Amino acid sequence: MTDRWARAEELFRQREADRRYRRDDRAWGEYDGDQYDDYDDDTTVIPRYVDDEEEPEPAPPPPAPRRGGQRPRTTRVEEPRRSKRAESKRARPERSGRSQRGKRSRVASRKAAERKKRRRNLWFVAGVFILLFAGAVIFAGMKLVASMAPPKDFAGPGGPLVVVQVHPGDTSQQIASTMVERGVVASSGAFFQAAVRNSNMNTVQPGFYAIPSQSPAAEAVSALVSKSSRVGNLVVSEGRLLHDQHDMSTGGRYDGIYRKIAEASCIGTGTNQKCVSYEQLDAAGASLDLAALGVPAWAIQGVKDCPDRTRQLEGLIAAGTWDFDPSGTPAEILRQLVTASAKSYESTGLLQSGADTKLTPYQTLVAASLVEREAKPQDMGKVARVIVNRLRVDQMLQFDSTVNYTLDRTEVATTDADRAQETAWNTYAMRGLPKTPIAAPSLNALRAMENPEQGPWLYFVTVDKQGTTLFTDDYQEHLRLIARAQRSGILDSSKDSGGR
Repeated sequence: MTDRWARAEELFRQREADRRYRRDDRAWGEYDGDQYDDYDDDTTVIPRYVDDEEEPEPAPPPPAPRRGGQRPRTTRVEEPRRSKRAESKRARPERSGRSQRGKRSRVASRKAAERKKRRRNLWFVAGVFILLFAGAVIFAGMKLVASMAPPKDFAGPGGPLVVVQVHPGDTSQQIASTMVERGVVASSGAFFQAAVRNSNMNTVQPGFYAIPSQSPAAEAVSALVSKSSRVGNLVVSEGRLLHDQHDMSTGGRYDGIYRKIAEASCIGTGTNQKCVSYEQLDAAGASLDLAALGVPAWAIQGVKDCPDRTRQLEGLIAAGTWDFDPSGTPAEILRQLVTASAKSYESTGLLQSGADTKLTPYQTLVAASLVEREAKPQDMGKVARVIVNRLRVDQMLQFDSTVNYTLDRTEVATTDADRAQETAWNTYAMRGLPKTPIAAPSLNALRAMENPEQGPWLYFVTVDKQGTTLFTDDYQEHLRLIARAQRSGILDSSKDSGGR
């Protein structure tokens, strides 16, 4: 029994030493069977574990002293008797430890995966940055090479003519962009360099220009500054009609607006020249599609009421200087001119007028055309008042200009036969205003009709060749003024005076 407990004590001692101190056997010195030569142990007893149901056995007597005077090792180990409850208690920490080690292992694995993912993302971002940087370097290099090379230019010769528009306020750079878009030059850089070297670029006016396509930049600039390249430029004088008329005394032709448009529409020279004809414009102007012709809303009803379709656009192309694209169709050309003219008329306050005159905007335009044909600029306000006063008392206007409107051959003094012709415009044969304007009024005539001078006048007549016009509200006085005009040679005494 004693030997068994001695061996148990020795085994227990070794396990405890290994568990607690984890030391190498050499830390204890050399082991000599029963003892360590350099370890002096004065602990004598390791308490034994006793089962709850078992009484502890008495300790065996100490062994006899050894030779050499060494202190005998008196440690005794009693093997504890463990119950099932103690065994279960002891097993729990082991399972808990395994659980903790498993949890630490999963956390470590997750962190390792996250570190790997972060490294992968960093490599991806670095790769993208490198690609972007390389692309930027390549692009900058290409731009540098391109800037060092001369701009692209056509070698020539030029091709078919192309119509290019220069807008008001366009810079040389903007004109260059337009030239590239229209296929005139190969690059805006080439055109800009040529434009800088040509001092005449400062004289270029807004409008349309016919320039050969695929031209060398220097030739394109030269063509642009040449007056012969300007196309689609139209000048409409005050009081001009749509159609041609002839002078009674000379037989000369008085070109109408359609004739002027046809001349301004020509592109090119010689056999290659292309123009819109007078007849094409006349036919396009008679179209029933008023919206396609650009007729403004305030004039549509008046145009619809016109009994002669070829005259329905009379007065809607205003006096002034206009630019149009001659490469368009006749209807498109008319639309450009009518639209621009309507804006010009409206700028005078036409749409807000009529409070005093009681006339619609279109009627105001019709009356303004009469003022334009009858009065000198200094007398326009008074002639406008004569029109308003006669309309208010329902008196015929009796203007020779309305008689001449439908005549191919005209003169200042009309005949009785001319005045007797009943038309939609002859104010000797009808009351009120003509159906349409009888000419293109100036803005001054339009303003005069919008705001007539105040006065009682019903009659007026020009009495000398200097253009002196006298006004009165007395008919007998008016007859005396007519006689004065006849004596001065203004009126042909062989014809009726006209009785204005």
